[in-house]
Amino acid sequence: MSLLPLWLHAWGATGHQVIGVLAEKQLGDKARIQVQRLLDLEPGSTLSSISTWADEHKNPTTARWHFLNFPRTSCSYGQSRDCPDGNCILGAIDRQVALLKSQAPQQAKLLALKYLIHFIGDLHQPLHLGYMDDKGGNLYQIQAYKKGSNLHSLWDSGLIRFISDDPQVWTDRLVHKPIPARVNLIDPVRVAEESCRIVATPGFYPDRKVGAAYVDRWTSVLEQQMVLAGARLARTLNGLWP
Repeated sequence: MSLLPLWLHAWGATGHQVIGVLAEKQLGDKARIQVQRLLDLEPGSTLSSISTWADEHKNPTTARWHFLNFPRTSCSYGQSRDCPDGNCILGAIDRQVALLKSQAPQQAKLLALKYLIHFIGDLHQPLHLGYMDDKGGNLYQIQAYKKGSNLHSLWDSGLIRFISDDPQVWTDRLVHKPIPARVNLIDPVRVAEESCRIVATPGFYPDRKVGAAYVDRWTSVLEQQMVLAGARLARTLNGLWP
């Protein structure tokens, strides 16, 4: 079994779109109404269609909102060390949640929703909570499908595109998978530490040439993370409008 070429977006558009679809299917009635009111500001929008907005509009100010780097020695979060001034994915999530709970204008809330959907997706891509010394796997060079790339890119999109870049294929693949019991853990800090511990698992860093054994082992983890991301996003939104 060979690998497809690698792409360079967080979870790729496919991953984020599938997470949006999975979340939408799990919204409660109140959250569904409130979310739809925001989406109606841009007619035709869905959670899936706006899930990639934060990548498409990334700039030097918002780039750091997509990740957090832990030291290799610990997956225990320390705010002053890991997210000074709230300038990381955890601070960004807190700000979007606060804005959605506030009396801010609807357009501002729609923007916050776009960010929140995307960042909760990123929170479940393990290497967005990876190690500082290799910039979340970006500096860990690998060979896949006779092409040079890096481990971060493999997890962002390579493993997804190995199966398909069609969101419907992935939705059909994941929609009936059981949701792990720890789905009720929606505290972003604890989820970030959980993702970091995946990175710390023996074997997560492959040999420089990525082969079938690595893909077979870790695709199931990728699927689990996407299922969790969709379910936790829904629970987060349901909690905003109980």
